[in-house]
Amino acid sequence: MKKITLVMLVCSALFARAAEKIVVTITNDLDAARPAEVVAVPFSEILRLLPGVMIDHLVVKDAAGAVLPAQVTNFEPDEHRDNYLDLLFQHDFAAGEKSATFTIEKTDAPVPPFPAKVFARYVPERFDDFAWENDRIAHRIYGPGLDTPAAGSTRMISSGVDVWSKRVRYLIVDRWYVKGHYHTDTGEGLDMYDTGTNRGCGGTGVWDGRKLYVSHNWKTWKVLANGPIRAVFELAYAPWDAGGGVKVSETKRFTVDAGHNLDEIESTFDFAPAPAASGELTIAIGLTRHPKQATAVTAQDEKAGWISLWEDFQNSMAGNLGTGVIVAPDTRLAGLAETPNDRLILAKVKAGETLRYYAGAGWAQSGDFATKDDWNAYLASWAKRLQSPIKIAKIEAQ
Repeated sequence: MKKITLVMLVCSALFARAAEKIVVTITNDLDAARPAEVVAVPFSEILRLLPGVMIDHLVVKDAAGAVLPAQVTNFEPDEHRDNYLDLLFQHDFAAGEKSATFTIEKTDAPVPPFPAKVFARYVPERFDDFAWENDRIAHRIYGPGLDTPAAGSTRMISSGVDVWSKRVRYLIVDRWYVKGHYHTDTGEGLDMYDTGTNRGCGGTGVWDGRKLYVSHNWKTWKVLANGPIRAVFELAYAPWDAGGGVKVSETKRFTVDAGHNLDEIESTFDFAPAPAASGELTIAIGLTRHPKQATAVTAQDEKAGWISLWEDFQNSMAGNLGTGVIVAPDTRLAGLAETPNDRLILAKVKAGETLRYYAGAGWAQSGDFATKDDWNAYLASWAKRLQSPIKIAKIEAQ
């Protein structure tokens, strides 16, 4: 009887011993390389296998044992609860690499934050800009302060997306706002992209077949995550007239990842009354041409869901810039269109429906894209990545 009791105690102690790490296996069906691929492990799974673990006591390692930059997302931090969503890290899948294995380990001491490669913030000191960047490219969208008398001669109503072109991998947004002279390249890059009231790099509007109806400047903002490898924020737009008595409002959620020239944008549209014939609106996503400043070469693959511009600016400091839009594979495409200044890719949405797309830019002087063919190949490869997402094949405690 004592032997049985002793065996039971030993077994109980073994089962009671908590796991110290998790092994995650990721599979990839795409033959081409997919650099800086983001792996998102649901934090609920981590808590299930490592009960009680804290987000600052976790380290992620690749198969060779190298520590990877990681972050945990929580879009409701004001609730003061552990509303953790995902543990994020990145991996460069080589061409033909079909699977990769990672370990998530508990640590005794807190893991210091990793250097940030992404950044997003509200910029009240510049008429309510909202600006963001990663290690490749930077952007901004104009806020309510720009549509006030305080803005003086720069006063403008616009929901277009601006581009700041970078030569460097480090973050520059804050320094450029302090410097002020960001229309001149002093070695880090410059803002040579004139958005104006056009769509810029991925701005949206409602298309009625002849005319584009667009919103005013954003009304509210909210940052949901801010690095080190992913930033997430939302901008909301007040209702605007979309023709025929229809009023439309929009909320845009941006996901900005390190190592990418394209951001994910999820635009949710609410409108009333719904058009009687179809109950849908046609949403246009645009890219702006600059005929007075540059010559543009266009490209598209409507079947794959992308459009692009490659502009050769007259100002040699500005050089060449590619811009592009790719819609998600489940988008109900409605063709392509043009305005005097914008190329448009069209999609159908119902009230309350979210349109997911990707928009961004690549500058030749960054060293990443030497020609229009390089830029278009990048867009084509992204479209293939969207059609073949990576998958979590296995998560197990060890």
